[in-house]
Amino acid sequence: AGIFQSTKKLFLSERAGQGQTLEFIRKNAANGLSVANLVAGLSSVLCSLNRQYHHSCWLLLVGFLLDLADGAVARQLDACSALGAKLDDFADFTTFGLATALLLQPQGVLDGLLAIAYVMAVFARLCFFSSGKLGGLGGIRGVLGDDFPPQLHVWHPAGIPFTYRGLPCPYASSLLAGTFLLTGGNVTLLCVTAIVMILFMVDRGFYPHDKVLESQLWKKLVYAGGVAAVLFSPAAVASIYCLAWSMSYIIFPFAIWSCKA
Repeated sequence: AGIFQSTKKLFLSERAGQGQTLEFIRKNAANGLSVANLVAGLSSVLCSLNRQYHHSCWLLLVGFLLDLADGAVARQLDACSALGAKLDDFADFTTFGLATALLLQPQGVLDGLLAIAYVMAVFARLCFFSSGKLGGLGGIRGVLGDDFPPQLHVWHPAGIPFTYRGLPCPYASSLLAGTFLLTGGNVTLLCVTAIVMILFMVDRGFYPHDKVLESQLWKKLVYAGGVAAVLFSPAAVASIYCLAWSMSYIIFPFAIWSCKA
């Protein structure tokens, strides 16, 4: 009887340990993607500081894909949390703010001011346009459908739900990274593109919340194509793919990327 009871307790404890491990993984899978996005951003910063801008662009595109995935994973696993929102905010600021601004290769005062302006525009997207700051409608990943945490979610005058005010910074970063790869790092074109992206980010125009991994099948295929392009394709193919993806969202946001499109 003693052996039987000991074996039963050991078996139950192992089952309990496995259950706790699975629960931990479920609750932190999305956080792991946010941390991976943060690591990609920090690595991109180091590459830019060492003038390895080509590698920096690839890391920014990887961060773009990770950011699109973390909100979807949090919702699918029912693992929304305040910690996840904070992690996502910090990762987005690092990857799509600091790391992306360094692609401008600031050398003088004007270049430095432009890089600072770009970072501040991303800061505005993540803070001043935050739903948690403006009315308490969210701030926790997944509560209002949160691929880009906690930016302002409102109701469009036309009745389209889950929209943002101003361009989400991951798309601006993807556009800059794709432009760099396609042009070989043309600083003048990058600076012009960055100025346009700043205006789009601080603008109060509406953009849809595109649940790429939770929407129509063709959007999931677009995401899968992005993963294949970034991980396995030459720089020209990946840059054209990401440029087309980002430009379609910027130019035709509701016609193509809204949940009802």
